[in-house]
Amino acid sequence: MSEIGNKIRQVFGAAAVYKDPANYDVFNGRNLPSFVKDYLISTHISPDGSFKRDALARFLVEHIPQDNSAILARLRMGETLTLLTRFVVSTNLAKNKACFQIPDMGIKASDTIIPDYLVEEFPDDLIDGEKWGILKIVYIAPNDSERGHLEMVKFKPFRPMQKLDINYIRECRSRFTLEEWIDVLISAMEYTPTAFTNMTQKLEFLTRLLPFIEPRLNLIELAPKGTGKSYVFGNLSKFVWLVSGGKVSRAKLVYDKSNKAPGIMRFYDMVAFDEIQTITFSDNSEMQSFLKNYLEYGRATIDNYEFMSECGLMLLGNILLTENNEPKNYKYFESLPEVFRESALLDRFHGMIEGWLLPRVNVDMALHDWTLNVEFFSEVMHQLRTESIYSKIVDELVYVPQGADMRHTKAVKRVATAYLKLLFPNVTAADQIDLNDFNALCLQPAIRRRDIVREQCSNIDAEKSFSKPIPEYKVIGLSY
Repeated sequence: MSEIGNKIRQVFGAAAVYKDPANYDVFNGRNLPSFVKDYLISTHISPDGSFKRDALARFLVEHIPQDNSAILARLRMGETLTLLTRFVVSTNLAKNKACFQIPDMGIKASDTIIPDYLVEEFPDDLIDGEKWGILKIVYIAPNDSERGHLEMVKFKPFRPMQKLDINYIRECRSRFTLEEWIDVLISAMEYTPTAFTNMTQKLEFLTRLLPFIEPRLNLIELAPKGTGKSYVFGNLSKFVWLVSGGKVSRAKLVYDKSNKAPGIMRFYDMVAFDEIQTITFSDNSEMQSFLKNYLEYGRATIDNYEFMSECGLMLLGNILLTENNEPKNYKYFESLPEVFRESALLDRFHGMIEGWLLPRVNVDMALHDWTLNVEFFSEVMHQLRTESIYSKIVDELVYVPQGADMRHTKAVKRVATAYLKLLFPNVTAADQIDLNDFNALCLQPAIRRRDIVREQCSNIDAEKSFSKPIPEYKVIGLSY
């Protein structure tokens, strides 16, 4: 156990979990995100700290079956199954019923029904979109009035962490130095802090968390393969939807006109487009038009439906590097698919992560230590999104030059706010933070990330606004 691991265990108590990759072998063959694995591990620890591996193995066999082919047969033979699973809720207008599908188990929405009493009992949970929960399912045989179907007869949302007291998080943060807290965050992402060679790498890596913690923050990351992009965005939070290549429709993403149902962006904190080079849209012009409006205002009109959301967007793409680990092409955005290579669209993204600064993931980077339970950590980030005090602090501290570009200003302030939440969640007033720390760790990184977007847009479009230097934002009260 490391010194920081021991301190995490002391400060966070039950919210801490010991990461031993050997324990996680029990999940082999099951595609479960980290927030589910951590929950199951934490519920199978004896009072003396020993891991009840056999008990967890039995739980998995019973409630997260590996043999998906047998599930439908068991249900048809009259067995009632209680499953902890990922499922998708949708509305069947023809039946005037809510339905569910379990993609990982081959259960289709056309074969299922969610009864009205459950929808009425869980109106905020059983709405269209992807969910995690505990489902009790039975098979209803066909009769004269309806064909056979699977019915959800009982439901419990997967919400192991109750609403957190943000003041508790602030108090915990105050017990760590800044350097310690940075290591706490890296370990919460399931990586060993010592695997990073310098503070630049650590902060670049932590920048991936900004869209988790700040509403409608839109970033681009270009990085070589093997730097852990997919893992971070696919495993750390049930509030994030990862799109891994393929064709994406407006109906699935934003709004389904035929079913009059909002898409996944309505229900998630962030949507990450992984392997962006392989993603295609059903209608490029339609998607461009929507994204321009949404990225600018947080809303867009589709027919007579006004779509509104606080969902952030993350573009994740690969980039080729030289032998010196620098991009082969200084025009970074040429790595993006054509639909995104438009300055008016790219200018609406707040910043960029230079993923080539990060190390390639290897086995030595896997954490063997105490850290924050991933489900707890995801709830912390989710709840910090709605805390408005941090943006007010940024407004108080940042000097905006006269005539400064509005998009630059909004982007810099939003990214700086996200850094403030992430690194200094204990700060609740402008006079509580060292101005040099705020400048070095919040404002200057925000300026740099926005300036990359400006520079790359200027490579696409010779428009005068892109060639002008970014305004000289400064920290009020700091001597330069």
